[in-house]
Amino acid sequence: MGTRFRGIAGTPTWVLLAAAVGTSVGLSPSTAAAQTGEYVAPRLPGTSHPNLSGIWQAFTTANWDLQDHGAEAGPFPRLLGVWGAQPPGQGVVVGNEIPYRTEALARKRENLERRLEVDHDNVNTVGDPEAKCYLPGVPRATYMPFPFQIIQGADKVIIAYQFAGANRTIPLGGSSEAPVDSWMGWSNGHWDGDTLVVEVAGFNDLSWFDRAGNYHSAAMEVVERYTPISPYHLMYEATIEDPGVFTRHWTIRLPLYRRIEDDLRLLEFKCVDLAEEYVYGGLVDPEGGGR
Repeated sequence: MGTRFRGIAGTPTWVLLAAAVGTSVGLSPSTAAAQTGEYVAPRLPGTSHPNLSGIWQAFTTANWDLQDHGAEAGPFPRLLGVWGAQPPGQGVVVGNEIPYRTEALARKRENLERRLEVDHDNVNTVGDPEAKCYLPGVPRATYMPFPFQIIQGADKVIIAYQFAGANRTIPLGGSSEAPVDSWMGWSNGHWDGDTLVVEVAGFNDLSWFDRAGNYHSAAMEVVERYTPISPYHLMYEATIEDPGVFTRHWTIRLPLYRRIEDDLRLLEFKCVDLAEEYVYGGLVDPEGGGR
């Protein structure tokens, strides 16, 4: 994928709540569509690029498992019934195969078996990070069951996610590196026609792709593609390359849907407080003492 970009996510989510409104300039979308037979999105005012601003959401079961999967009981079925049960779903991996190396596949299976464990001596490395309200990483943030907001400018794109207050600032038309690895990586974007292409690297090795235990190393690089295909849909693709974990690169593909409810706003789901007892409760003596 070329040069790796290493870094941290920046802008706080609370500053990301203003959505841009798109209008057409130059050749109208209807005229262009008539000539080419393809959808042409409204342009960001003052630019020749499509305006992707809005609140979007994926409606898949990919956060449970990127690949095809059946229904399974959730934890504590005698107590919760079907609350928390895994729904059946079709995969979003192109070809439905994640090309793990043999030793890496063994770790993936261990992750699945221990996905709801909490090890207080290894709190960051055992169990699904989502359950602990850790940042979701890329591409997982895109297909979690929560909306996210794209705010587009002429020289940068900001994406604010509802889950855990995650956010990304994506500069356009250049490349840069940041000094440290992070959960959300470091993003650099450019346009390929009407497709926004985002190259992401600089990850730590702590995030997962889904609840099925699919994972990556700190060497992962991701190339995302956001393509408008109608007024209400983006096609999202993410190609993953991580030679120490996978034998080749692989791609996920899924549609994103524009949310169009009246007075819709992106709300914050700050879940740290909700996860504290799950993560740290075992350290507290029920009689009131310490561990």
